[in-house]
Parts: sequence; structure tokens; C-alpha cells
Amino acid sequence: MEVFLTGATGYIGGAVAEALQKAGHKVTGLVRTEEKAKRLESRGIRSCLGDLLKPETIAAPARAAEGVIHTANTNDANSAQADAAVVRAILKALEGTSKPFIYTSGVWVLGSTGDKVANERTPVNPTPLVAHRPAIEQEVLGFKDRGVRTIVIRPALVYGRGGSGPTMFTKSARETGAARYVGDGQNRWPFVDVDDLAQLYVLALEKAAPGSLYNAAHGPSYRVREVAEAASIGAGAKGKTQAWPLEEARKALHAFADALVLDQQISSEKAKKELGWSPRAASVLDDLKTGSYTR
Repeated sequence: MEVFLTGATGYIGGAVAEALQKAGHKVTGLVRTEEKAKRLESRGIRSCLGDLLKPETIAAPARAAEGVIHTANTNDANSAQADAAVVRAILKALEGTSKPFIYTSGVWVLGSTGDKVANERTPVNPTPLVAHRPAIEQEVLGFKDRGVRTIVIRPALVYGRGGSGPTMFTKSARETGAARYVGDGQNRWPFVDVDDLAQLYVLALEKAAPGSLYNAAHGPSYRVREVAEAASIGAGAKGKTQAWPLEEARKALHAFADALVLDQQISSEKAKKELGWSPRAASVLDDLKTGSYTR
């Protein structure tokens, strides 16, 4: 399949691009600069110049592809509006074609679940940072009735390849001698390895029915302090950690701080049963202590 991929030079998108190639698909990645285009092409990925802040540059390559996967984020003050505009441009480009479109959301739309294990039927209760996403999810899923094979994937906290969220812990441990976490550290985070996640995207592209929604988490949720301790060990700080009171963290991190104190448990049984997803990576604790985060 000819797949148009946003975020192909990013953390999740890069892993998805590799997984697509291994599965025999051809990938065209959206890039903003010639430098990034050369980077993609050196990996056997075709490039397409465009900008998420200019949705009109997204529509044509989306229409030309046989499937579209959206993993990118503008990461600016207008990211919510930009994300919605890009999604609408893609949906309109694919309307009536029966082509697949995968939108990347995240488990933070579910808010804190406490001792309840959330699944795809659990009502959303988004933390403010992602308050815009449930509406986009519903818009995407609704296009199943307008001739698009729409799919939404909600990754848990992604780890692996020494990147993403866990680097907050390893960085603070190396710089200050203690891995810093927000709040009391007793809240739980669900995780998914980036390469396992990429396999889910491939399976969803190939098999998922129109209007499908999948959570993407693997293994138990871990208490944040335990994750910070593992990162501290791997970073050579001997397991030392430091709590950062939420009120203080909010001054620096704003809405991100509230996302970091969510207490979540997430089920991904639906993806395993419907698509045959079989995540196999080592746990985030093992990866932090002795794996990719120690290099």
C-alpha cells in the first residue's frame, strides 16, 4: 500500500515508517524542510514538502495515497486548532474513497481511572492539555459513514529507543543526581514500547474495520516513583528521586503538569483480540535500568 505519513521524522512516526517498510508498504513522509527530506530519502522513504499549519499542503498527498497515518503534532500554542484543521483536510480528501485513515490520540483523553481499568468503552474525561482531542476522535470516527475507513489509536506513554517521556527522569538524574517526578509519585502510568506501537499501526492499517478505536498499552501500569527510581538507577544516580510539588510544577509546565499526575490503568485487549496485536518488548523498568536509556 502507498501510505502518506505525517510525523515520519518524529519519534512515533519514525518507528511507524520503519514498520510499514518491513511489512512491504511504500511510505511518503511529510516534511517541512529539504534537510529533513534528504534524511527520509536516505532511509528509502519518499518525501513530500508541506506544513501542518497549512492544511492545503496536506490534502493533495493525502488524496494521492492509498492510506494515511497522522502521527504529527505542531507543538505550538495553536496545536489544537492546527490538529483539527489537518484532520479535516485529510478527511475531506479521502471522503468517499474507502481508504484507511489512522488518527493518533492518546490515553490522556480518559483522565484518571484510579483502580478501574479503562477500555475503549470508558467515557472520556480529558485532562486540560488534550481537551480538544475527544471531539477530533469523534469527527474522525464519524467519517466511517462518509466513505473513509477511519481508525483512532490512543497510545499510552511511549518508551523505547532511549526517547520520549522517560527521558525527563534520566535527564534530571544525570544533571542533578536525582530523578524528579511531579506530585507524590503514587499515581500510575500505562506504557507501550514504540516498536510494539508501530506494529499496531501496521495491523490497524491492514485489518481494522471502519470506525475502530484502540487503546495501546502493554503490561501493568507502574507507579511514577517506581519508574523514576528505575531511571535513576540506569542513569547512575543509585535510585535517588526527588518529588516536585504539583503547584510548583504547574508554574513551569502549566497543563502538562496535570497530565503527569494522572492515575491510569488501561486495557488493550480489544487490539489484541481484533487485530492479533502481540506486544513483546521488555518492560519500561527494564529498559530504563539496563536498556536503551543507559546509553
